[in-house]
Amino acid sequence: MTDKPIKGGVATWACLPGFPPAVIFPFTPGERFGVRSLYEFQMLMYRPLYWLGRDGEPAIDYDLSIGEEPVWDETGRTCTVRIKPWKWSNGETVCADNVIFWMNMLKVKGPRFGAYSEGYFPDNLVSFGKVADDKVSFTFDKAYSENWVLLNQLTMITPMPKAWDRTADGPADATHDIGQAEAVYEFLMAENGDVVEEDNSHRARWADSPVWSVVNGPWRLKSYTEEGVVTFVPNEHYSGPNPPHLDELRQVSTTSDEQQYELLRSGDVQVGFLPPGMGVQPDGDPTTGGPNPLGDGFQLEPQILFNINFMAVNFGNPTIAGNLIRQPYVRQALQSCFDQEYGAREVYQGYGWSQTGSIPVLPKSDLVSPKIAERGGFWPFDLEKARELLAGNGWDVSASPAVCVRPGTGLGEAGEGIPAGTELSFSLRYWEGRPSLARLMAQFRDDAAKAGIEIRLEEVMGSVLVAQDGPGEARMWELSCWGGGWVYNYPTGENLFQSGAACNFSNYRDAKADELIAKTVTSDDLEALYEYQEYIADQAPVIFMPTFPRRLFEVAGNLRGFSPINPYGLINPENWYYVDETAENES
Repeated sequence: MTDKPIKGGVATWACLPGFPPAVIFPFTPGERFGVRSLYEFQMLMYRPLYWLGRDGEPAIDYDLSIGEEPVWDETGRTCTVRIKPWKWSNGETVCADNVIFWMNMLKVKGPRFGAYSEGYFPDNLVSFGKVADDKVSFTFDKAYSENWVLLNQLTMITPMPKAWDRTADGPADATHDIGQAEAVYEFLMAENGDVVEEDNSHRARWADSPVWSVVNGPWRLKSYTEEGVVTFVPNEHYSGPNPPHLDELRQVSTTSDEQQYELLRSGDVQVGFLPPGMGVQPDGDPTTGGPNPLGDGFQLEPQILFNINFMAVNFGNPTIAGNLIRQPYVRQALQSCFDQEYGAREVYQGYGWSQTGSIPVLPKSDLVSPKIAERGGFWPFDLEKARELLAGNGWDVSASPAVCVRPGTGLGEAGEGIPAGTELSFSLRYWEGRPSLARLMAQFRDDAAKAGIEIRLEEVMGSVLVAQDGPGEARMWELSCWGGGWVYNYPTGENLFQSGAACNFSNYRDAKADELIAKTVTSDDLEALYEYQEYIADQAPVIFMPTFPRRLFEVAGNLRGFSPINPYGLINPENWYYVDETAENES
């Protein structure tokens, strides 16, 4: 068979329902920090210091990274990074100053950045600075795991061009004067527009912005319509490897799985996904595609990410619901009511697997605690166990919802702030437009009711859900499920479970968890990682849910270069190209 590439063409990508790209500024806040805005949008235009994923494996791709491999000194506390002389689209050279600009902003505005965790980067730096025009150095307060520093710390950096170093009054110099970083940040956030607002009118201005049009990646934004159609064209000044083959890449918004599936069937999109529940993996191996309902005209590619799925529970809720959530036995009972095997087998029809704790089960690795693997998690599906937990802590489970009959903080009592007569009931908001998720939530509701827990379901648009139900004290949501979770670089817990972390979605605070997390980042000893994840699995600061391919990608048969799938969720549409199927058939 002759694989004859065709130069040019347009590829259209159907976005997940309810998740249009919401932030263009790479300094993305926690409420919008996710794969859709970062990995499938921003990074096409603005390359991070280090590119995650190489040839389908969980590693750094130094060819696609702006930074070369870090060089450590003999103390193990200082590393130096050389910056490759890539070009910005305005002709400037990517340099050390661009990294320092980002670092100064991170130093001042860290808590507003989604990957920030209090006490870690940049708080754990003694100093950082420009060594030469093409070199920067970072000196840490102690020796950390070099692997952790590279994968979880330095990957936070996105070099920013001099053109962004300005305020509404004109050019500024936050690059050399950290005191100006606050004002520059406020200007750039204003240029981005309200990060919570769902209307696309402010996003429609991004393509013509003198700020966001300065890019160093292989793509630049041509347009973002008020209907949510995003169009990229090649950056003609791109100086990195693998320039685009395509003339245009389009991303179209969808409102439901069914709508985007019809777009695939009609040929209006070349990259979409098979709605969960429509595909069957008869061998129970979610890493490989089963029979394809779309036939031979499409390739079926499961997108297996290094991730976990979970439902957030709001420790910060100021009502009785928050008092309930802060009781470990309540969370343990909720986890015991979640039938993950049912979800993997019936809802996702063989394309799912149970998530036993805070470390991804797939891709397989030695990072998962053997104790957790053997037990199938600390709180596997067991409705009788859930009833025992509640009855043993002051609840009458003879009816549903259960009623508190032993208030107080003593042994066998319900806990602080839970008066007698309280009914065990929670509101659960979840992502609308996903039939499989709705089915999973309905099953959870029905099973929880059998244990004495009432779950009141409410569907909410995905992007509204994550904006409103994100981290933050005194928010009123109770349980929240956006059908996903977290894609790890290296699976330590400082992003999700460290007290005060920007993406600590449950607002969980626990001194012992903080102590165990701290051990995992200073050592590559797996025992430290095991101890941390066992504690989290027992505590259940989130409700772990069945994990599944982020998408069962459907890719037009004549579109190549899509594989291998990046395990972190990044995409490289510059590698995509069409082939002449006529030439293939003739051969």
